[in-house]
Amino acid sequence: MPEIGQPRRGKVRDIYDLGEHLLLVVTDRVSAFDVVLPNGVPEKGKVLTSISVFWFRMMEDIVENHIVALDVSDFPQRLHKYRDMLEGRSLLVKKAEVFPVECIVRGYLSGSGWTSYRKDGTVCGINLPAGLLESSKIEHPVFTPSTKAESGHDINISFEETKKIAGPDKAAQLKDLSLRIYERARDFAAGKGIIIADTKMEFGIYNNKIILIDELLTPDSSRFWGMKDYAPGRGQDSFDKQIVRDYLLTLDWDQTPPGPELPADIVNKTSERYQEILRILTA
Repeated sequence: MPEIGQPRRGKVRDIYDLGEHLLLVVTDRVSAFDVVLPNGVPEKGKVLTSISVFWFRMMEDIVENHIVALDVSDFPQRLHKYRDMLEGRSLLVKKAEVFPVECIVRGYLSGSGWTSYRKDGTVCGINLPAGLLESSKIEHPVFTPSTKAESGHDINISFEETKKIAGPDKAAQLKDLSLRIYERARDFAAGKGIIIADTKMEFGIYNNKIILIDELLTPDSSRFWGMKDYAPGRGQDSFDKQIVRDYLLTLDWDQTPPGPELPADIVNKTSERYQEILRILTA
C-alpha cells in the first residue's frame, strides 16, 4: 500500500500511521519462541480480529477501546482499493500514547507463573498458597505486569515498578481495569465450557483517558483451555499455536532466526484450532 507508506511491523501486526488515526492490519504470520516463521496460518488474522472485536464490545462499559472503524467502507477513501486485502483483518484505531507495560492477569498457574511458583512460591513477587500444582486455579486472580520488549522476551516486573513507569494513580487504574476485564471474560467463557487461564492486554492514553488498545483476549494473548479435559497437575491442551510449538520442539532447531517452514498438516491443524475457539466463544 504505497500511498500510506511503510508499516511498523510487529510479529503479527502491521501498523500504518495515517495521521489522525492508525491502521492496524492483523496478518496470518505466526511466531514461536519469538521467531516469525516463514509460512503463516490461513485466516489467523481474521480470527484474531473477530475475537478482539467481540471482547472489545463486551468490555465497553468498563473501559473505552481504540476502535474507530471496522468496515473498509468507513476507512479513508484511498484504502478502499485494498478492500480484499483489509476486509476482516484490519481496524482503523485511535492513536493513543501507549503505556510501555503488558498488563497480565493470571487466574491459573501456567507458563512463567508456574516456573516462578516452583522456584519460590511466588508469581512476580506475589505470595501464593503452598501446595499448588501446575495449572491449579489461583483463588483470587493476580495482576502480574511485564515490560513491553520491542524484541525478545518481555520481563516480569512488580506492581511497585509499574507505579514508577505509569505513575501511582494510573498504575492502580491499569490493575483495576485488567482484573475487571479478566473476571468478566473468565465468567463468560466458563459458560461456554472454556477456562481462560491467563491473558495480557495493553492500554494507552487518548484524550486524557485510559483506553484499551492492540488485541484483547485472543489465542495469541491468552491461554484458553477446555473445561472437560482440565486437570491440575499437568500442562493443558490450549486453543492456540501450541501445536506449532510442540512440532518445533521435535526439530533440531536452536530457536533463533530463520525459523523452519511448517508442514501443511501442522498449518491446517493450527488454523482449525484458532477457528474452533472463535466458534465456541461467539456462538
